[in-house]
Amino acid sequence: MKSIFALASMVLLTACGSGGPPPPDWKTDAADFIERYQKHALLGENVLAERYFQQAIQATGGTGRIDDTAQLWLVHCATRRAMLIDDACTDYARLAGAEPSAANEAYYRFLTLRWDALDSSLLPQQHRELVSAPATARPALLPGIDDPLARLLDASLLVMRQEADASTLGLATETASTQGWRQPLLTYLKLQHMQAVARGNTAVSARLALRIQLVEQSLQANP
Repeated sequence: MKSIFALASMVLLTACGSGGPPPPDWKTDAADFIERYQKHALLGENVLAERYFQQAIQATGGTGRIDDTAQLWLVHCATRRAMLIDDACTDYARLAGAEPSAANEAYYRFLTLRWDALDSSLLPQQHRELVSAPATARPALLPGIDDPLARLLDASLLVMRQEADASTLGLATETASTQGWRQPLLTYLKLQHMQAVARGNTAVSARLALRIQLVEQSLQANP
């Protein structure tokens, strides 16, 4: 699975400099656990996902490193926001106040929709153009984002900002479907279904209802 959102800070958890000593166990453990958290959260396996996240927190928190622990909470928040869960990132904010980081704060503002006067140069590369563009132009930028998780996150944030259009929902739905990410897929299918019903489009709403049923059955088989 691709690294989440290309957060520059997460590089600290996955590798050391070329030719340098191997990373300490807590870094590799935290990187492994956070990746497992993301995988299972997106699959809708929430109990298992949170278990892995807590193991990541224990691995990093055991070092007493506030900044690294705060980064994990930021990734946790970003993952949930990508699934259209309205997480306020309060656990990150609680820790970040003790050791502020300009890059992390910019990403936090990005996730919590405070884009006015946000310095986009501090964000991961794939999100910068979205923030800098006029609101009306933002949906058209989504197909150009190569990383599927970053694309899903950006689509979800546009939905939360009420800047999304029908193509945004369609792209987010098919991104989640292609990746097999059941949790966000179900949410986006239900949004599309509501719109189809409101428009009186019975053929589309029936097809979406069938897709919803398939995803719900899969979730029930893998609690």
